[in-house]
Amino acid sequence: MNDAAPRIPAAPAPTRREQILQEAARLFAERGFHGVGVDEIGAAVGISGPGLYRHFAGKDAMLAELLVGISERLLAGGRERATGAGAAGGGPAAVLDSLIDGHIDFALDDRDLITLHDRELGQLRDSDRKRVRSFQRQYVELWVEVVRALHPGAGEADARAAVHAVFGLLNSTPHLGRPGALPGRAATAALLRRLAHGALAALSAA
Repeated sequence: MNDAAPRIPAAPAPTRREQILQEAARLFAERGFHGVGVDEIGAAVGISGPGLYRHFAGKDAMLAELLVGISERLLAGGRERATGAGAAGGGPAAVLDSLIDGHIDFALDDRDLITLHDRELGQLRDSDRKRVRSFQRQYVELWVEVVRALHPGAGEADARAAVHAVFGLLNSTPHLGRPGALPGRAATAALLRRLAHGALAALSAA
């Protein structure tokens, strides 16, 4: 009888396109969109700058895919978490727990994209910027609906302001120092979780 623990399949290796986006996000966050050339992004993934054009039309297309993509993924992930927690019968509290955990994962794992959004959103074409804003509004309203179900005495404006405040708190991770300076991922996540719940609990206290 083999008592060895089951082997967990390794995560698939990132595609070349995903590698390019990852390095572009890192470089754009470190040095700004205009401070990075196509050749530098190519060198970071081991291909020539012109070779990038087989994957993207240019830097503008990379930035658009990064910022539109993360907003779309946040919304899709939020909806999935809300549906899953709700279907499990946990009620608004369980849904909010899941939404907070999901956003904390984003805030800790995609810090470069937070920096990129704060600095470079204005570089997008109007159509792409509108898509980002549309996804973000839907994501906010998803949270507001859950927060108001959990805190029925809170007005809609207060609930929306509280949600934006929590996003600001969680999205502060780029200002907490480099990952090695943090007390560890689990400890940082636990701290952010307590702070987020505390901020939203103030709605009922008021």
